[in-house]
Amino acid sequence: MVCNRCIMAVKQALENQGLHPEKVTLGEVTLEEEHLSGAQLEKLDATLTGLGFERIDDRKARLIESIKNKVIKMIHHADKVDLRFNWSSVLSEELHYEYNYLSNLFSSVEGITLEQYIIRQKIEKAKELLFYDELNLSQIASRLGYSSVAHLSAQFKKVTGLTPSEMKRSRDLDHNRKPLDSVA
Repeated sequence: MVCNRCIMAVKQALENQGLHPEKVTLGEVTLEEEHLSGAQLEKLDATLTGLGFERIDDRKARLIESIKNKVIKMIHHADKVDLRFNWSSVLSEELHYEYNYLSNLFSSVEGITLEQYIIRQKIEKAKELLFYDELNLSQIASRLGYSSVAHLSAQFKKVTGLTPSEMKRSRDLDHNRKPLDSVA
């Protein structure tokens, strides 16, 4: 789950099945029910699949989902936050694992490095900020934790094939944007 609408959709799906969600957050659900029958799990899986989600009950898969959700939340859902911080420290502290373990696990399952995933999420946020045309490139670079516009532009071009200025001029930003859960 990568947005508030996703959270509401999952919560509604659970309630429609007679389940009692105590907590529904990005990528995690806590139910009052301690155990679900095989039939309940099958029905839940079918409902979630119909909504474009899947139930993850494997510990490593949940950890990867937690990593993705934390990155997305910090980049896309934090208003006016300067992203100049050490990602390895933040993720390690939040998820209670060594960064090397998180990074190696992420790479082995997702096929890209955690660093590449963070960069791609930042580029998607940059596209969004360019699309709404409220900030200049210097402000976008600062907000996304880049040391300079040149650094943002270089990464942007590497990921998209265009510089931020070229993409902004093309006004084809919306066609080049991706849903957050498909950025990989």
